[in-house]
Amino acid sequence: MTEKVLASWKDCSAKQAIVDFVAAATTPGPAFVEVADRIATFDNDGTLWVEQPMPPQFDFVFRTWEEEVKADPSLAAQQPYKALIEKDQEFFKGLAAQDPKVVSTLLEAFTRSWAGTTPEEFDAQVREWTRTVKHPTLGVPYVELVYRPMLELFDLLQTNDFRVFVCSGGGRDFMRVFAEETWGIPKENVIGSAAAYTYADGKLVRDRTLLGSLDLGAGKPEHIFAHTGRLPVFAGGNADVDIEMLQSARFALLVNHDDEEREFAYTTGAGTSLAKAKELGWTVVSMKNDWATMF
Repeated sequence: MTEKVLASWKDCSAKQAIVDFVAAATTPGPAFVEVADRIATFDNDGTLWVEQPMPPQFDFVFRTWEEEVKADPSLAAQQPYKALIEKDQEFFKGLAAQDPKVVSTLLEAFTRSWAGTTPEEFDAQVREWTRTVKHPTLGVPYVELVYRPMLELFDLLQTNDFRVFVCSGGGRDFMRVFAEETWGIPKENVIGSAAAYTYADGKLVRDRTLLGSLDLGAGKPEHIFAHTGRLPVFAGGNADVDIEMLQSARFALLVNHDDEEREFAYTTGAGTSLAKAKELGWTVVSMKNDWATMF
């Protein structure tokens, strides 16, 4: 079985652990999981695509904020515009580590920037970004930097009647624009931090407020349960903000960024999750040693 699935994975313990879990979960016996309960959830940034030097969504929003500051220079005195203009490295380190305080500041500004827009208007802006903007060091569009081994994992799970969800601290509506064509999952299976919407005069528009809490840390299993009515049996992440989601699942997969030649090597924002993986016996994927193909 291992030779026919996960083709971009090397013959490694992580691959075998995944295949063994799926086989046990779908075979009558003590580890069997009913089809209705086969929920698999995955973080996005750093788990499904490149998150260095910063999560891709913030490349998208920073371009908008630069234009907003030009139009209204007074914005430069407040965060996150201030950090952007001053190139505040500490702020950006917090962003790279997905510090909830930093992410919260960014998402609040995000909701302000697009308040009053329709879903169609926002989607058009994101699609233009996916077509025209390239990663600053890898030189290709961000949507080409999705990890092929993870897409193969999606295929394996879906073939075995798992419903796959992406659960990220990033913007839900941003990810939904490319979910179907990039990940092969329906946009309703994307869970993330999101703006509230108002329907009036025959039109749906974004509010200036967030819909509930940030989808980070404990917010991840909370959002997953609110969305699906269940907690996952399989979960994949790569950072400390994914710990609670990984703990809530029967099978936890942690992606370790240790390949500086094909991608990036770093443990920023992941040290605690790596320690937790060792403590709890989670399956850790070495990008360098376990993936034959990256993208």
